[in-house]
Amino acid sequence: MKTMTRLGLLACSTAMLLAGPLAAQDRPLRLDESAVGEIDPAKGTDYADTVLGVNLYEALVYPKQGGAGVQPWLASDWTIDGLDYTFTIRDGATFSSGNPVTAADVVYSFDRLMALGQGPSSLFEGRVASVEAVDDSTVKFTLTEAFAPFLAALVQLSVVDSAVVKDHATGDDYASDWLSSTAAGSGAYVIKEHDPQIETVMVPNPNYTGEAMDDLAPDEVTYRYSLEASTVRALMSRGEHDISSLWLPPEVLKAMEADGTVHLASEPGGTGEYIMLNTQRPPLDDVHCRLALTYAYDYATTLQLLAVTDDMAQGIAMNGATPSGLFGSDLDRPLQTQDMDKAKEELAACKYAPDEYELDLAWIAEVPARERLALLMQATFTQLGMNVKVTRTPWALITQQVTEPATAPHAIEIAVSTRTPDTDSLMYNMYSSTVPHTWMSASYLADDEVDGYLEAGRTETDPEKRAEIYRNLNGRLRDLAPAIYAYEFTGVYGIRNGIEVPNLMDDSKRYSISAFSMLFKDMRVTD
Repeated sequence: MKTMTRLGLLACSTAMLLAGPLAAQDRPLRLDESAVGEIDPAKGTDYADTVLGVNLYEALVYPKQGGAGVQPWLASDWTIDGLDYTFTIRDGATFSSGNPVTAADVVYSFDRLMALGQGPSSLFEGRVASVEAVDDSTVKFTLTEAFAPFLAALVQLSVVDSAVVKDHATGDDYASDWLSSTAAGSGAYVIKEHDPQIETVMVPNPNYTGEAMDDLAPDEVTYRYSLEASTVRALMSRGEHDISSLWLPPEVLKAMEADGTVHLASEPGGTGEYIMLNTQRPPLDDVHCRLALTYAYDYATTLQLLAVTDDMAQGIAMNGATPSGLFGSDLDRPLQTQDMDKAKEELAACKYAPDEYELDLAWIAEVPARERLALLMQATFTQLGMNVKVTRTPWALITQQVTEPATAPHAIEIAVSTRTPDTDSLMYNMYSSTVPHTWMSASYLADDEVDGYLEAGRTETDPEKRAEIYRNLNGRLRDLAPAIYAYEFTGVYGIRNGIEVPNLMDDSKRYSISAFSMLFKDMRVTD
């Protein structure tokens, strides 16, 4: 029997969706994302993975609602004594299996994360000397040295049901394959069906004991992957889809709102849109060639292309590597503007001739709005005498290509969000030479001065000194140009009327970093 390709599966899924709804629950919620869904919290890295993780699992702490910092979540409280961080697990915390959440589960979850070495493991690498279950409800982390981002980093340590996971483990694999097909958490929802190529279906966790679910929270959530913009609009118009992804073209969002059945909501939160420049492939291994591209980039036209309505856009100007909402961002630094004369000066200083290499510029197929920016860059960079090839590339292929500089494109636009309420989780994953190559570090920068700032930002505990460290880091990155800092992303969702997302509509309820506001338990299905 022939195996259906991923493209065939997506086409089949889209055809079934457009053919009409299947049997529905009383309060269904249907939304989509561009990425393939990874539901193992120790392996997930992108936006969709985070949304899945925060609904299926709980961490000890969570980003603070309506402000910076963290708040209690699975832990009811904690104390800090030098290098020791001691947490008390809240009374009655229970996994979906019915097993109580214990300190031993926290220890196992941390050990599993670090053993697999994927996902958010780099946030903790080399920083934790030991994790100890003091008793069933008390867990103590002892750090190797002062590590300012530690508390914030814990929002990414999802706690798994160790007893259930061990039952499905084979040898020392930590049930890696099994947890990529189902969940073993204490979050508000559990897995009903999961196909990482097509969709994930979730229903409320009957054993959930966390913050109360809204009385009108969805009783079934379908998270669909890689739908075309035209499919989303058609489904929305028929009332068969509820929340769009953040990646629809501005004109599609505007048209859906004009139809009268959709309202718009934005989600700012520590996300930069970076044109990653491959610093290891000629000609971009020469800093002057990279600087030429940063001067040639058309920032003003980019912002015009991002406008959705008169008062809502998918991006704002960005003046460095750190988005404005993050600690240490350099708001006093002048914004970068297009300067073709400076671009030509830098290119003249480059050791390569402009037409010596074809510049491979990729855009992510599932985010159609990025094609126009790719074409804008092609038109602009061609004026410098460069040969520019624009390639439409699926996200799944991009994530494979960028694991090695030799197979990665010269340039690609990628949105990178801070993973915790601390600047470190963005900058360290993007620019530390010690981090394994992923889509977050697709510039492949290796610079001793940058590494020095990153390490200093992790060990310095004085807030003013940390801010100065990150401002200096921003300056160094502007000089090295490992990326074009195109704009600060402000995602815009199309939300069907009859669906309420309070965490997006009310600033006092919004969580401090993106994706964490998408808690299904807080949403309301009113029709």
